[in-house]
Amino acid sequence: MQYLGFDIGGTKSAVVLAEDDGSGNLTFLARKEITTTAPCETMDILFDEAKKICQKPTAVGISCGGPLDEQSGFIMSPPNLPGWDDIPIVEWSKAHFDVPTALRNDANASALAEWRYGAGRGTQNMIFLTFGTGLGAGLILGGKLYAGTSGFAGEVGHVRLEDDGPVGYRKAGSFEGFCSGGGLASLGRTYAERALENGIKPSYCQRQSELDGITAKSLAKAAYEGDKTACEVFELCAEKLGKGLSILIDVLNPECIVLGSVFTRTESLLRQGMQRVIEKEALEGAYKVCKIVPAGLGEQIGDYAAIAVALDA
Repeated sequence: MQYLGFDIGGTKSAVVLAEDDGSGNLTFLARKEITTTAPCETMDILFDEAKKICQKPTAVGISCGGPLDEQSGFIMSPPNLPGWDDIPIVEWSKAHFDVPTALRNDANASALAEWRYGAGRGTQNMIFLTFGTGLGAGLILGGKLYAGTSGFAGEVGHVRLEDDGPVGYRKAGSFEGFCSGGGLASLGRTYAERALENGIKPSYCQRQSELDGITAKSLAKAAYEGDKTACEVFELCAEKLGKGLSILIDVLNPECIVLGSVFTRTESLLRQGMQRVIEKEALEGAYKVCKIVPAGLGEQIGDYAAIAVALDA
């Protein structure tokens, strides 16, 4: 059976057609990527491209950054999609294709993708953490996606780990503040500023004028090259990652936690410190049955995610 997926992003959006053979094997048949602009213009182009490759799919899946109203099928003003306010995207899709259609936020969609096709394949209880610019989670519990009463399940980035600290998800000291691309950049600036004041010049920031240019990528490069200040930032991130994961392990007792984006590129900087904290903080009977692994779908996860949502429809 053939499925259409729409991956709506702040910069680029794509439509993808794939075939699932019913045994968990996916074959991609076509893909078209465009620049994201206004909602009507973007979706008109994507729907036109979709009809060129498939007139009548089995189902349609839409993956998009939140906030969303997944039950009603509305995109509700995501911060990375200015102007996409109260967009009835599921209704629009059904008007074009008249098939089952589902909308999921990118964390939930990616969780479905990693569970069906990636690092969480074969599990019944899995947590996927985006660990990208921000930090969100998708929860697979009892072999099903768990979205919660109002669709807010998995917003783990909002959990406060410390009374103070870098701001993430509009909250100082939050899980996202310590463990995300944005959080790492913020920590990198704080540590670099302190180092410069003490006469130390980190390799990733040699002067005050470079503070605003610090990114998680430049920080990781410096840490891999042995820069002391950058390594200290990742040590703190690893500690807080272990603390946050310990909470999830104790509460949900998963068999697998899949970590995306930043973790896939910096696992060797984070794994040891993270594991040390988990073994200290989490229940032994829970953490010993939980494997923690990097995401397996790489740069194509957005395509897999949109199709996984279609199958979920």
